[in-house]
Amino acid sequence: MEMRELGPSELLVSVVGLGCNNLGRPGTRTETLEGATAVVTAALDAGVTFFDTADIYGSGYGVSETLLGEALRGRRDEAVVATKFGHQDYPSPLAELGPRGGRAYIRAAVEGSLARLRTDRIDLYQLHTPDPSTPVEETLAALDELVREGKVRAIGHSNLDGGAIREADVAATRAGTVRFASAQNEYSLLARAVEDDVLPAVRERGLGFLPYFPLANGLFTGKFSRTERPADSRIARQRPHIADDAPWDAIEAFEAFAAERGIGILEATFGWLLARAELSSVIAGATRPDQIASNARAGSGWRPTPDEVAAIDALFPRS
Repeated sequence: MEMRELGPSELLVSVVGLGCNNLGRPGTRTETLEGATAVVTAALDAGVTFFDTADIYGSGYGVSETLLGEALRGRRDEAVVATKFGHQDYPSPLAELGPRGGRAYIRAAVEGSLARLRTDRIDLYQLHTPDPSTPVEETLAALDELVREGKVRAIGHSNLDGGAIREADVAATRAGTVRFASAQNEYSLLARAVEDDVLPAVRERGLGFLPYFPLANGLFTGKFSRTERPADSRIARQRPHIADDAPWDAIEAFEAFAAERGIGILEATFGWLLARAELSSVIAGATRPDQIASNARAGSGWRPTPDEVAAIDALFPRS
């Protein structure tokens, strides 16, 4: 498994990561500790070291973190654990502590995550969404305290636009606090808006980039077609519109492109993503060990030439 640096941090992460939003998700095999442990164990055995969760993931607040902490018992040191705090749009038991980017909230949130993850440090602690009510300098100062105390190794953010990414990095440099090491935003062949501003900001400031929904909720796993949808998939259960509205002409052309090179659409998608040097890890979800194995193989395989990247880009033009 290839490893990459995560921005200016000292963290090395596997180029295939495990998105843990399925841990504790109702109706999945990973809803239970047994199912979650099977997937986490399969990931570690396949060389996947990067695990990305959040305090809001799972069937309730803290469920995914709790399952991940239990599943990593005895193997915590093999993993790079990332979690998130402060999503503005979800209920939080800490809401009474004030703004979610503020010091009081952050101090309480990190202690909860540490306890649920059964660990003494969080490798990457990420602001889940921007907090418009709190100056970024205050958020950075609070996070800097956690790094100095050894509770957090590196910090990141999610869902910031390019301007906010630049502003935060300048603020950290000016104040002498820890810098955000990573940016996490939606990015896939069907969601390429980050190429306009976010990725240029990431490159300019030297951050690592972590795409979420990189396989478009599973659409690019090779298991979907115009007429077939796996019954146990997230798309079939919760988001049928993704398949209904998919650009099937382009996807079928992409499948043909991959077949000409002796690979599948999953490997071609991982290759297209990992052709970007700023991309640190493709954090794909999984609910079964065999899905982890498939992702690990795909991420360890084919890499496109610049001309092949351009050909794939042309199949899925930005809207």
